[in-house]
Amino acid sequence: MPSPESIAVKQYLKAFVASQPAGLDLEASRKGLEMLSSLTPVAPDIKVEKTTVEGIPAEWIAAPNAVESRVFLYLHGGAYILGSCNTHRSIAAKISRSTASKVLLPEYRLAPENPFPAAIEDAVQAYRWLISSGYKPEQMIIGGDSAGGGLTLSTLLSLKEAGDVLPALTVLLSPWTDLEGTGESMETRAEADPWLKPEASRATPVLYIGKLDRRHPLVSPIYADLKGLPPMLVHVGNDEILLSDSVRLVDHASAAGVEVSFKVWDDMWHVFQTFEIPEAKQAIDEIGEFVNQKLSVNA
Repeated sequence: MPSPESIAVKQYLKAFVASQPAGLDLEASRKGLEMLSSLTPVAPDIKVEKTTVEGIPAEWIAAPNAVESRVFLYLHGGAYILGSCNTHRSIAAKISRSTASKVLLPEYRLAPENPFPAAIEDAVQAYRWLISSGYKPEQMIIGGDSAGGGLTLSTLLSLKEAGDVLPALTVLLSPWTDLEGTGESMETRAEADPWLKPEASRATPVLYIGKLDRRHPLVSPIYADLKGLPPMLVHVGNDEILLSDSVRLVDHASAAGVEVSFKVWDDMWHVFQTFEIPEAKQAIDEIGEFVNQKLSVNA
């Protein structure tokens, strides 16, 4: 059974979405996500340090238990058109604590001002900057939520193609892996999803990729060759239209020989981990267990 807190948040999200203007108002959407994120403040013991990564604004976010040599490169969600350090500082802080990692949260360039492949270029740059700064791939994790999850995969694929040593692990929360929107959950979960709508999810990609083929492997990683990617943890909600994006990714990755840990969370919605509910705490704790178990072996 879902917790009372999650039921209340789901009702709030439905009301919030219903209050938004019809059609895509980019400025209003960006402000709306900032407002939602302000409801989940960062704990007072978290250290936040602003920095730049080869000209890219970013933040270092570290819980008191963060191991100096362990870094989690976190790529925020927002359909490639929304999101910032402000919107994802809180979840980055929770992940820092659970994984005992310093988190680097870059503000990669957003579309439509900076369309594909700007976000990938910035994410690749951020990873290489970490390597050049002395961090070891075997103590690094890369991950993200929603579009940030898709961007994580595109970054790994780009690094693999270029011959870079890949990080040890990847963590994907409700990853957006099919920008064409062909998954069956786009219809079967449309009523249950309190946040995302199929029409908007299918209309938004044009702002990021223009006329580029939506099945391009760096756009929709379910069409990519995933062989050789690091072990991955994938979490997704059972009540979200992007459920099929995760299911198909996991099937594809497993078939390619990638080690995958996969969990579908009953009664949960898109990137529920960002909210102050018991299920989110459990999910964040499980991310920590995954990372700490794997990296303690590799240390």
